Amino acid sequence: MGGAMLSGLTRSVRPWGSIAAIGLAGGHELNTTVMPFILRGISLLGINSADCPYSIREEIWQRLATDLHPRHLEDIVGQVVTLEELPKIFEKMLNGETHGRTLVQTN
Repeated sequence: MGGAMLSGLTRSVRPWGSIAAIGLAGGHELNTTVMPFILRGISLLGINSADCPYSIREEIWQRLATDLHPRHLEDIVGQVVTLEELPKIFEKMLNGETHGRTLVQTN
């Protein structure tokens, strides 16, 4: 992500927090200053998955499904949606009609 979403995250992430950025879905520009990085200790981590070998991807996917799977996911997810439902959900998000986290099922 990039663009306005990434700029907003630099203002809302906790002090000493990190932002992992992957992809450019929100755009490639970052409209911010160095202040959040210096005054609040924010770190911006760029993730390049395009060059990641497939064997490492498989290992990561396996770990995400097992030992790295959030054990409290059911407690923090407000709704579960499919990929087909995303346009409708995005509209609701932009209108402030959703609460909590949204989990997107990809299978």
